[in-house]
Amino acid sequence: MDLFLAITQGIGASLAAGVRAAVSALVVGLLALANVGVDFEGTHFSFLESPWWLALMAVAVVIGFVVARANVPVPAIVIAGISLGIGALLFAGSLADEGYEEGVGLAAGAVCALLAFIAATAFLTGAQARLRARGDEDTASFLLVYADVATGALAALAILVPPVSILALAAAVWAIVSQRRRAQRKYEGLRILR
Repeated sequence: MDLFLAITQGIGASLAAGVRAAVSALVVGLLALANVGVDFEGTHFSFLESPWWLALMAVAVVIGFVVARANVPVPAIVIAGISLGIGALLFAGSLADEGYEEGVGLAAGAVCALLAFIAATAFLTGAQARLRARGDEDTASFLLVYADVATGALAALAILVPPVSILALAAAVWAIVSQRRRAQRKYEGLRILR
């Protein structure tokens, strides 16, 4: 695999981590364990495909679902920190798998995960608020399940068809920009009312 594919693979995996970190790490780790598209063996990131790590990520997915269903508030900084950390590891692992410098991957993975975290948080928060306002509590609480499925699909596509990650990166940037524009229009409307 050349550098371009390693980079796009890292972009997609870290973007997925920004949405749902444990799901992304679990999917990428399972693919690496099966040596499908990525293999962390022989790198500093071999733990990403180890049974204990995969079990930890599976437990984290279940805990995340239970916490979301119970509406237990988790500080965004905690979720963001975990997402950035896992995103950094996945990007660096993709580069290390092909023998490239992993330090750059740590920084790039954290940035990609942060972009996806910002975009996903804005989208999920807004969608849940709209659903709850309509009284559709069940769909609102299962929105994270849909996010888990989408994250798993993105992580798998990032490993199997790495250039798809460029589209995911563009979508994350577009989501952030459009959300900011909506917020500006909202505040401009409030200023006009004064």
